[in-house]
Amino acid sequence: MKKSILAVLMTTVLISCTNAPCPEAAPKAIGHEVSEDGTKLPLYTGDLSTVAVWEQYIKAHNERDLETIRSLNAVEGFKAYAPNGMVIEGTDAHIEFLTAWFTDANPKWKTSYLIENEFTNKEGELRQWVTSGHALTLTVEGEEVKLGQVHDALIVDGKIQKFYVTERVLSEGE
Repeated sequence: MKKSILAVLMTTVLISCTNAPCPEAAPKAIGHEVSEDGTKLPLYTGDLSTVAVWEQYIKAHNERDLETIRSLNAVEGFKAYAPNGMVIEGTDAHIEFLTAWFTDANPKWKTSYLIENEFTNKEGELRQWVTSGHALTLTVEGEEVKLGQVHDALIVDGKIQKFYVTERVLSEGE
Protein backbone atom coordinates (compact mmCIF):
# COMPACT_ATOMS: atom_id res chain seq x y z
CA MET A 1 0.00 0.00 0.00
CA LYS A 2 2.79 2.39 0.95
CA LYS A 3 4.50 1.60 -2.34
CA SER A 4 1.31 2.38 -4.29
CA ILE A 5 0.81 5.72 -2.58
CA LEU A 6 4.49 6.56 -3.10
CA ALA A 7 4.23 5.60 -6.80
CA VAL A 8 1.15 7.80 -7.30
CA LEU A 9 2.84 10.70 -5.51
CA MET A 10 6.02 10.36 -7.58
CA THR A 11 4.00 10.17 -10.80
CA THR A 12 2.08 13.29 -9.84
CA VAL A 13 5.28 15.17 -9.05
CA LEU A 14 6.91 14.10 -12.30
CA ILE A 15 3.88 15.04 -14.39
CA SER A 16 3.64 18.46 -12.74
CA CYS A 17 7.32 19.12 -13.52
CA THR A 18 7.11 18.56 -17.25
CA ASN A 19 7.61 21.59 -19.41
CA ALA A 20 5.28 20.66 -22.21
CA PRO A 21 4.73 23.73 -24.38
CA CYS A 22 1.27 25.19 -24.24
CA PRO A 23 -0.46 25.28 -27.59
CA GLU A 24 -0.44 28.82 -28.98
CA ALA A 25 -3.85 30.39 -29.19
CA ALA A 26 -4.90 31.54 -32.65
CA PRO A 27 -5.03 35.32 -32.86
CA LYS A 28 -8.47 36.70 -32.15
CA ALA A 29 -9.90 39.22 -34.56
CA ILE A 30 -10.97 42.48 -32.92
CA GLY A 31 -12.84 43.83 -35.93
CA HIS A 32 -12.26 44.23 -39.63
CA GLU A 33 -10.88 46.58 -42.26
CA VAL A 34 -13.09 47.10 -45.30
CA SER A 35 -11.11 47.22 -48.54
CA GLU A 36 -12.00 49.37 -51.57
CA ASP A 37 -13.94 46.48 -53.09
CA GLY A 38 -15.90 45.83 -49.87
CA THR A 39 -13.88 42.82 -48.73
CA LYS A 40 -13.62 42.54 -44.95
CA LEU A 41 -10.10 41.80 -43.71
CA PRO A 42 -9.71 40.82 -40.03
CA LEU A 43 -8.03 43.28 -37.66
CA TYR A 44 -5.90 41.90 -34.86
CA THR A 45 -4.04 43.31 -31.90
CA GLY A 46 -0.37 43.54 -32.65
CA ASP A 47 2.99 44.96 -31.67
CA LEU A 48 2.66 47.75 -29.12
CA SER A 49 5.87 49.35 -30.40
CA THR A 50 3.64 51.32 -32.77
CA VAL A 51 1.86 52.83 -29.76
CA ALA A 52 5.25 53.90 -28.39
CA VAL A 53 6.03 55.63 -31.71
CA TRP A 54 2.75 57.54 -31.61
CA GLU A 55 3.25 58.50 -27.94
CA GLN A 56 6.69 59.86 -28.79
CA TYR A 57 5.14 61.79 -31.70
CA ILE A 58 2.49 63.45 -29.50
CA LYS A 59 5.12 64.23 -26.86
CA ALA A 60 7.28 65.90 -29.53
CA HIS A 61 4.28 68.03 -30.56
CA ASN A 62 3.67 69.08 -26.95
CA GLU A 63 7.36 69.97 -26.58
CA ARG A 64 7.49 71.77 -29.98
CA ASP A 65 10.33 69.41 -30.95
CA LEU A 66 10.21 69.79 -34.72
CA GLU A 67 13.36 67.72 -35.28
CA THR A 68 11.84 64.69 -33.52
CA ILE A 69 8.62 65.16 -35.47
CA ARG A 70 10.64 65.32 -38.69
CA SER A 71 12.58 62.17 -37.73
CA LEU A 72 9.36 60.24 -37.00
CA ASN A 73 7.65 61.18 -40.29
CA ALA A 74 8.08 58.77 -43.20
CA VAL A 75 10.76 59.94 -45.62
CA GLU A 76 8.50 59.39 -48.65
CA GLY A 77 4.76 59.77 -49.00
CA PHE A 78 4.00 61.37 -45.62
CA LYS A 79 0.46 62.81 -45.39
CA ALA A 80 -1.60 64.39 -42.62
CA TYR A 81 -5.35 64.83 -43.01
CA ALA A 82 -6.69 67.73 -40.93
CA PRO A 83 -10.26 67.92 -39.60
CA ASN A 84 -11.01 70.93 -41.83
CA GLY A 85 -10.30 68.92 -44.99
CA MET A 86 -6.76 70.19 -45.52
CA VAL A 87 -4.21 67.57 -46.60
CA ILE A 88 -0.59 68.23 -45.70
CA GLU A 89 1.75 66.35 -48.04
CA GLY A 90 5.40 65.87 -47.15
CA THR A 91 7.40 66.49 -44.02
CA ASP A 92 8.60 69.96 -45.05
CA ALA A 93 5.00 71.15 -45.52
CA HIS A 94 4.08 69.56 -42.17
CA ILE A 95 6.92 71.31 -40.32
CA GLU A 96 6.00 74.62 -41.99
CA PHE A 97 2.36 74.19 -40.91
CA LEU A 98 3.31 73.21 -37.34
CA THR A 99 5.74 76.12 -36.95
CA ALA A 100 2.97 78.62 -37.68
CA TRP A 101 0.28 76.71 -35.75
CA PHE A 102 2.42 76.33 -32.63
CA THR A 103 2.92 80.11 -32.62
CA ASP A 104 -0.69 81.00 -33.44
CA ALA A 105 -2.63 78.50 -31.31
CA ASN A 106 -0.23 77.02 -28.71
CA PRO A 107 -1.79 73.51 -28.96
CA LYS A 108 -1.39 71.09 -26.05
CA TRP A 109 -2.56 67.46 -26.13
CA LYS A 110 -3.54 65.24 -23.22
CA THR A 111 -3.87 61.60 -24.24
CA SER A 112 -6.92 59.60 -23.13
CA TYR A 113 -6.34 56.30 -24.92
CA LEU A 114 -4.17 54.52 -27.50
CA ILE A 115 -5.25 51.39 -29.39
CA GLU A 116 -3.03 49.40 -31.76
CA ASN A 117 -4.38 47.13 -34.49
CA GLU A 118 -3.02 45.51 -37.59
CA PHE A 119 -4.03 43.55 -40.66
CA THR A 120 -2.45 42.22 -43.81
CA ASN A 121 -3.98 43.56 -47.02
CA LYS A 122 -4.60 41.59 -50.23
CA GLU A 123 -1.11 42.47 -51.46
CA GLY A 124 0.40 40.86 -48.37
CA GLU A 125 1.46 44.19 -46.82
CA LEU A 126 1.23 44.49 -43.04
CA ARG A 127 -0.72 47.61 -42.02
CA GLN A 128 -0.23 48.77 -38.41
CA TRP A 129 -2.55 51.48 -37.13
CA VAL A 130 -2.77 53.37 -33.86
CA THR A 131 -6.07 55.01 -32.93
CA SER A 132 -5.81 57.53 -30.10
CA GLY A 133 -8.05 59.94 -28.25
CA HIS A 134 -6.88 63.29 -26.91
CA ALA A 135 -8.12 66.43 -25.23
CA LEU A 136 -6.58 69.36 -27.12
CA THR A 137 -6.37 72.86 -25.69
CA LEU A 138 -5.77 75.77 -28.05
CA THR A 139 -5.36 79.45 -27.30
CA VAL A 140 -7.32 81.46 -29.87
CA GLU A 141 -7.30 85.25 -29.54
CA GLY A 142 -6.36 84.90 -25.88
CA GLU A 143 -9.19 82.45 -25.12
CA GLU A 144 -8.79 78.75 -24.40
CA VAL A 145 -10.67 76.42 -26.71
CA LYS A 146 -10.97 72.76 -25.72
CA LEU A 147 -11.38 70.08 -28.37
CA GLY A 148 -11.73 66.34 -28.36
CA GLN A 149 -9.62 64.69 -31.04
CA VAL A 150 -9.30 61.20 -32.43
CA HIS A 151 -6.21 60.32 -34.47
CA ASP A 152 -5.78 57.33 -36.77
CA ALA A 153 -2.12 56.87 -37.65
CA LEU A 154 -0.55 54.39 -40.05
CA ILE A 155 2.88 53.37 -38.78
CA VAL A 156 5.24 51.78 -41.34
CA ASP A 157 8.67 50.55 -40.26
CA GLY A 158 8.54 52.69 -37.11
CA LYS A 159 7.63 55.90 -39.00
CA ILE A 160 4.41 57.88 -39.34
CA GLN A 161 3.25 57.30 -42.92
CA LYS A 162 -0.04 59.15 -42.61
CA PHE A 163 -2.63 60.14 -40.06
CA TYR A 164 -6.18 61.42 -39.92
CA VAL A 165 -7.55 63.82 -37.31
CA THR A 166 -11.21 64.23 -36.41
CA GLU A 167 -12.30 66.66 -33.73
CA ARG A 168 -15.14 68.45 -32.06
CA VAL A 169 -15.41 71.34 -29.62
CA LEU A 170 -15.95 69.99 -26.11
CA SER A 171 -19.00 71.06 -24.14
CA GLU A 172 -18.61 73.01 -20.93
CA GLY A 173 -17.44 70.63 -18.21
CA GLU A 174 -16.05 67.94 -20.55
